[in-house]
Amino acid sequence: MIGWADIYKVVEAMAPLYVALGLGYGSVKWWHKLNAEHCDAINRLNYFFVLPFFTFDFISQVNPYKMNYLFICGDFIAKAIIGFVLTLWANFYSKGNFSWSITSFSFCSLTNALVMGIPVLHAMSPQVGVDLVIQSLAIQFLIWSIIIQFMMELRNAKNEIMACDDANQDLEGHNNATFSGTKTPSLGSVMKVVWTKLSRNPNFYACFLGIMWSLIADRWHFGLPNIVKECISIMSKAGSGIGMFTIGVFVAMQQKILAGGTGLHGNVLRAAILQAALPPGIASFVLAKEYGVHPEIVSAVVIIGILVSLPIMIAYYAISELTH
Repeated sequence: MIGWADIYKVVEAMAPLYVALGLGYGSVKWWHKLNAEHCDAINRLNYFFVLPFFTFDFISQVNPYKMNYLFICGDFIAKAIIGFVLTLWANFYSKGNFSWSITSFSFCSLTNALVMGIPVLHAMSPQVGVDLVIQSLAIQFLIWSIIIQFMMELRNAKNEIMACDDANQDLEGHNNATFSGTKTPSLGSVMKVVWTKLSRNPNFYACFLGIMWSLIADRWHFGLPNIVKECISIMSKAGSGIGMFTIGVFVAMQQKILAGGTGLHGNVLRAAILQAALPPGIASFVLAKEYGVHPEIVSAVVIIGILVSLPIMIAYYAISELTH
């Protein structure tokens, strides 16, 4: 049975995140130390330097030979169905939107189980439940974060090529009203841009090196030297703090604390409550901010999701105990 001590452990894990969030918010709103350019720089630091070390550190510690592949297969099928439905919606529904498909898929795939799921499961279920969450997180970094980054690069590449085509048509003296938005870039040209950018992305190399090291180290039972571990650890531990600090800076620069057009009574709040049982991870905002895919919505969902998820999880556990 979950007790107050178990709840305190979860709150203990969450509190530092909101300290970082408050510092980021205050640095803009109250102390006027940072601006939009600083926010972009901090997020790029997190995306290109901290997140790769965190990804490698986490994946390299998971033993691939002891994973529950039936569970992973079920998780993969569930995410694949969600991705398929969102693809159909984006391509065949009149109100479908590729950007919103990416954002929705990131909400479903990049969860905050590292902060919320593991502490709660330590209190609610046996060690096997915690192990499954850790394995799910490894797949999240190894597969789903890569797919989301690929989709974001694909979106940006299409937009860049179409913008260049429109600019060239203007320079050649053609009627922009006739041609703009009618020409779709070829798949080859888009993929060339995407792969060029992905080849420069350190997060992809971190995933590959992490799983390769895990396969080798767990096969022959040896580990990284302590000096290497500490070099990786000093960067990887900064990920959550910098991510929440960046969210705080970003939120402070919005007209509303939770931007989304309709405020606390609109779609942002409803989306946050629906996602609260498994709140989106901080990495969702890092990616959304880096690629410019609805960062204001993602920041609101991450903040509310972490706050609301704990009581929802406890209520779910209490109901399951009563019905058991």
